[in-house]
Amino acid sequence: MNEFHSFRRAERAVLARWFFVGAFLLLTVAFFRTQVVQHERFRLRAEKNRLRIVPLAAPRGVIYDRNGLVIADNVPGYAVKLLAPSADSLRAVLARFRTVVPLDSSEVSAILVRYRQAPYQPVVVLGTGDFETVSRLEEHRAVLPGLVIQSEPRRYYPDGQAVAHLVGYVGEVSERDLETDRFPGAQLGTVVGRAGLEKEYDAELRGQPGIHYVEVNARGRLVREEDVAPTLAAIPGEAIRTTIDLALQRYIDSLWNAALPGVRGSMVALTPSGEVLALYSAPGYDPNEFVGGISTTAWRKLNDDPARPLLDRAIQTRYPPASPFKLAIAAMALKRGVATFSTHMPEPCRGGLQVGNRYFRCWKPEGHGSLDLEGAIAKSCDVYFYQLGLRIGLDAILTDGVLMGFKDRSGIDLENEIAPIYPSNAAYFDRKYGPRGWSKWGATLNFSIGQGENTQNVLNMTRFYAALASAGEAPTPYIVRRRREDVLNLGLDPDQLAGIRSALIAVVERGTAAGSRSIDLAIAGKTGTAQNSHGEDHGWFVGFAPADKPTIIVGSIMEFAEHGSNVAPYVAKVLHRYVAGPASGDAPVTIVVPADSAPRAVQIVPDSIPQVDPVADDTTPPPPPPPSGP
Repeated sequence: MNEFHSFRRAERAVLARWFFVGAFLLLTVAFFRTQVVQHERFRLRAEKNRLRIVPLAAPRGVIYDRNGLVIADNVPGYAVKLLAPSADSLRAVLARFRTVVPLDSSEVSAILVRYRQAPYQPVVVLGTGDFETVSRLEEHRAVLPGLVIQSEPRRYYPDGQAVAHLVGYVGEVSERDLETDRFPGAQLGTVVGRAGLEKEYDAELRGQPGIHYVEVNARGRLVREEDVAPTLAAIPGEAIRTTIDLALQRYIDSLWNAALPGVRGSMVALTPSGEVLALYSAPGYDPNEFVGGISTTAWRKLNDDPARPLLDRAIQTRYPPASPFKLAIAAMALKRGVATFSTHMPEPCRGGLQVGNRYFRCWKPEGHGSLDLEGAIAKSCDVYFYQLGLRIGLDAILTDGVLMGFKDRSGIDLENEIAPIYPSNAAYFDRKYGPRGWSKWGATLNFSIGQGENTQNVLNMTRFYAALASAGEAPTPYIVRRRREDVLNLGLDPDQLAGIRSALIAVVERGTAAGSRSIDLAIAGKTGTAQNSHGEDHGWFVGFAPADKPTIIVGSIMEFAEHGSNVAPYVAKVLHRYVAGPASGDAPVTIVVPADSAPRAVQIVPDSIPQVDPVADDTTPPPPPPPSGP
């Protein structure tokens, strides 16, 4: 049959119709499946191609003092970001950006690193842009494709340097932080605490970020920012209330800046229950400089400063405890029944003590004569405590010192507190110097006056005096909440504690801190001179008030101050300020020097003197103890 016969043509037409019907049915099913059944899936994919997520920073929780005053707050700020389809495109835009807002090469490199970590997200260029900078950028938006300017909460510390070491500072989370999961829940771009309270309570303060969308074209370039898709609001962080008395912290800062410019040191104030009222370290820094990222110049300046302003001298620096440690020796002797408050030593103080073939001097060359324990504490007589230490013995001094907390961190709720150096037994010296490389009586004499292999931070010494000021027990100090509930117990009965407090009152009334006595407030405390082989000696004073029923304990060290009697007047003013109110702390400080101590006034520390951590040397045996000053 001819292929062009009408029957053949009709047959082929039927086949063609069924073919097209089948094809249209197949397309209809495919379109139905795509547009109806899988609508959400493909719509989401399209939205992902069209939209870019811009995280919204959550306001960090506000930090308050005990009275509701603000230590750390949030203020409105601007974050400047760039959205780029590639690294080359970002470099080109940054080249134009630098003609509007200066950026150094290290900052550009950091921006490119951040971009590689999250290439499809807007990369932060300026963490904190002021209104003037943002205005200039808006004027040049036409030549800055991908420019995103967000209004974000910015951390703000109203008191700046006064609270720097206490509150710490914030910074953007790093890639290493994310790899180690140091800040659980954090993402690239998240602002986290880097020091102080900001770091310790970061998980509570941080909050949850929100989400904002911007629209881009097929090449990944920004089309529009507003009304693109619903925004998920950020959840603010939790506020925390501290034990800090901000007015007292401010006063210490103002006193230090006015009367002690350039002097390095720290001051800590506690209540008998362990609440931290103030924690101050000098010199300090402005934590506001870190908000949004500190500049390379500013960071280098802080790190190269010989005064080491980033160092928290209250918890991160060890010093020989010097004469304030004599109270620990006295407590050990009383607890063990080695001495009472009326005990006189066999050898009166004639300016020194001969032990074996060595002569050990007292800080007062002409000597103190024969003293009882209270008089020895009041006059800080080294010769008396040499003999008292020999009576107790090195093993007992080490054992009791560990029980009193001198080997352990105080446990304050701040990271980076360093542990003191205090041997737990004599085997420490054998390991360090060899069995014949040290003298047991030499080490004993060192410990008796707070020198040698014994270095403490200011907070730990203040905690010990909090135990003396209370019922012989000092709980773990804390700023927001305690890390642990253990209590330091000295093992003294009420009469012994009362006698120690009476001796500490005598220090201020007629002893080495007589220049700090007051007619309207009874103060108890102890001066000390920490030996320093790298320069002038450091001055200690730890005291509490009112002496009969203490409500505050203050400890302070001033580097290169030479004598504790130079430190005592400033601690006394802080005690007055807290107990009697602002008016008591407004008078100028006058250092009245007792006739038998004759220290020089506190000197301003030149920047050329390096900061040292006066920890015992690891290679040389302990020398004969130098005289411990008042």
